[in-house]
Amino acid sequence: MTLLDVNDLSIRYAVDDGSAVHASDGVDFSVERGETYGLVGESGCGKTTLAKSLVHLLDDNGYIERGEVWFDTTLPQWADENGDPEQSVIDDPDKPVRADGKTNLAALSNKQIRDVRWRDIAIIPQSAMNALNPVYKVGDQIVEAILRHEPETTAEAADDRARDLLERVGIEPERADDYAHQFSGGMKQRAVIAMAMACGPDLLIADEPTTALDVIIQDRILEELETLQEEFGVSILVISHDISVMAEICDRMAVMYGGKVMEAGPKEEIFERTANPYTLGLKNSFPTITATDQELVSIPGTPPTLRDPDDGCRFRDRCPFAVEECHASHPPMYDVEAAESTGRVTETTDDRAHRSACYRIGELDRLRTDAVNESTWTDQTIESR
Repeated sequence: MTLLDVNDLSIRYAVDDGSAVHASDGVDFSVERGETYGLVGESGCGKTTLAKSLVHLLDDNGYIERGEVWFDTTLPQWADENGDPEQSVIDDPDKPVRADGKTNLAALSNKQIRDVRWRDIAIIPQSAMNALNPVYKVGDQIVEAILRHEPETTAEAADDRARDLLERVGIEPERADDYAHQFSGGMKQRAVIAMAMACGPDLLIADEPTTALDVIIQDRILEELETLQEEFGVSILVISHDISVMAEICDRMAVMYGGKVMEAGPKEEIFERTANPYTLGLKNSFPTITATDQELVSIPGTPPTLRDPDDGCRFRDRCPFAVEECHASHPPMYDVEAAESTGRVTETTDDRAHRSACYRIGELDRLRTDAVNESTWTDQTIESR
């Protein structure tokens, strides 16, 4: 069952000169219940902005220009005794609620979205230290979140739950009485995970959950996320620039670049049958333990400015396979399986399918062969240019 449907989501940041930064442009993806979905890409590609927009945590100059974020929840004031939306709410054109019980989070006010945060969707932010108040005990911060969304819970019961949550993520319960500066980096990250799970959310957004941690702690954090998912049935949206994290934890994923989704689909399909030049370049730049003689190949150039970009493919200026069409318009999402099995170039909106935004989808064998060669990325006179 689908928990989250993101449709044509476009996010802008207003600039003083009247222009706008197109941080996210026409993004579509969905997350199933109990699934781990990944958003991967270089820094600045829009993945964190996308996640923050789901619960209205954008900076003051950020706003959703268009798009819908359908989430399987109903605000308490719109629900009946079973938690389903009342028929009068469904029929009200001013209420962003569908008959299937999903609510368009993008249409909620800032006051209304507060009933969704923590209770339905919780975020593990990039910087665990910045997420913890330095003058409050760690346990008290977890208790505060519980009491805000569950006023019927007693302070004693909330404290017991906070200590239990810390223990579940590998922190001794008595450490609830300590302050953030008394925790190591890995302990801070685990404490933030415990805080995010305090109200039993349906969706957990983990934004760079392993950044700045050593590989041993990284592995433990990922294991703890998987354990929590199995125990509580929570869905997880993982955001990272590290494709090795995606390989370990995700079921499906989307590869973002310049505010656009370049490739999306089941994890195995993307890693084993990569179908986009950007994803091929991204894979080249990460080491693998199975190829000891591997030469890492970086993608030349820098990401594009997203201030009022033109209509062309966002990756074209760094892509060794770019053609004239790439400069005219950004490619739609094509069905990879159809291109490989039948040779047909077919657009698709099927979120479960393996999709790629590339005009050369019919030449995948050549792209995959050439992409592993460093000269492909450094020779500016190759035929495809």
